[in-house]
Amino acid sequence: MSDSPNAGAAWRWVPTLYFAQGLPYVVVMTVAVVLYKNLGLSNTDIALYTSWLYLPWVIKPLWSPLVDLLGQKRRWVVVLQAALGVALALVGLTLPGPHWLIASLAVFWLMAFASATHDIAADGFYMLALPAHVQAAFVGVRGTFYRLAMIAGQGGLVYLAGMWAERMGGPARGWALVFYLAAAVYLGLSAWHAVALPRPAEDAPTARDANFWAEFGRVFADFFRQPGIGTILAFLLLYRFAEAQLLKLLTPFLLDAADVGGLGLKTQDVGLAYGTIGVTALVCGGLLGGWFISRVGLKRALWPLMICMHLPTLVFVALAAVRPTSLTVISAGIAIEQFGYGFGFTAYLVYMLLIAGGPAGDRPHKTAHYALCTGIMALGMMIPGMWAGWLQDRLGYEHFFWWCALATLPSFLVAARVDVDPGFGRKAA
Repeated sequence: MSDSPNAGAAWRWVPTLYFAQGLPYVVVMTVAVVLYKNLGLSNTDIALYTSWLYLPWVIKPLWSPLVDLLGQKRRWVVVLQAALGVALALVGLTLPGPHWLIASLAVFWLMAFASATHDIAADGFYMLALPAHVQAAFVGVRGTFYRLAMIAGQGGLVYLAGMWAERMGGPARGWALVFYLAAAVYLGLSAWHAVALPRPAEDAPTARDANFWAEFGRVFADFFRQPGIGTILAFLLLYRFAEAQLLKLLTPFLLDAADVGGLGLKTQDVGLAYGTIGVTALVCGGLLGGWFISRVGLKRALWPLMICMHLPTLVFVALAAVRPTSLTVISAGIAIEQFGYGFGFTAYLVYMLLIAGGPAGDRPHKTAHYALCTGIMALGMMIPGMWAGWLQDRLGYEHFFWWCALATLPSFLVAARVDVDPGFGRKAA
């Protein structure tokens, strides 16, 4: 099947491939929020502009078949990684300039499209290059190194930006250095994968025939003809309705001064508390959530997981009301919220597997249907995030977080109507 079919060879490239998949996503979705906050944008503008950057992940199912039709997935991966490395360097170049906002957003927009396309190619290559049993064995490795990329981005890059901004005389210069560093790392990853990625014989363009466009349309039609599609779409769109709004304002809340309701942390403190401690708690919550579902099945786990995901929103109500100055206390609060989020989010991921593959996991087009699920998920994050900054500017942080707590109710209402196979997700005895 491949010139590198065994698990030992896979260790050469699977960890770095999924680190490379996670880094541009976290830069566009999370690090950009800190960047623009440091450079003086309002919360309204930050939430609106960065929420639009979700769009490529929303619509990536529309061009995912082209990755099969045009060229090898290995080549897509290497070329896109090189392009992403150049884009990271371009962000650094734009920041000291007079039109830094428009220029940096344009580059982030291109980076988002390249990253979404890289996701398609990397996942497809993974399935081609490894036998099924090795694919299963490396699922945990994939997730771990993707999360390590989140720590490197939200933690390491943000910490360095804060430290270098103090030494270089301003945030623009500090952030420019951070993006140059990220570009160097990413170009190194591209060069490594040009050598290390195997060359599976099956990695060839799919022949286009007269039935291609009919089959392409059938993939979408089959998805939207599922029984209960209204409930399915509502669940996919509303499960993260509250979290989509909270996430956009979490970093500004940590950075804003106390006189406007924030906690007044330094940028490097945010990198430690949110980007390192918080993401570590998120990973631990996700691992525990997956174990819990494997023990009791998704149907029995759904409500406990939802409660654990949404209840910790009240942690930010408390932080906004008390406004502690201790970094330890703040980090503990973030860890609690992120652990609950990671724990509860596993229910959403497993539900997408159920919708895409069916109870037995044998539905046709399950890969394309999973991509559709992830696109709908991204839409559910993009739209609420767009108004979150505007809403916070009018309510203040404490009342905004109360609103986020109330905004969890739609997800509970739609979950009451969800039909889940009783045994789905449970490990066989």
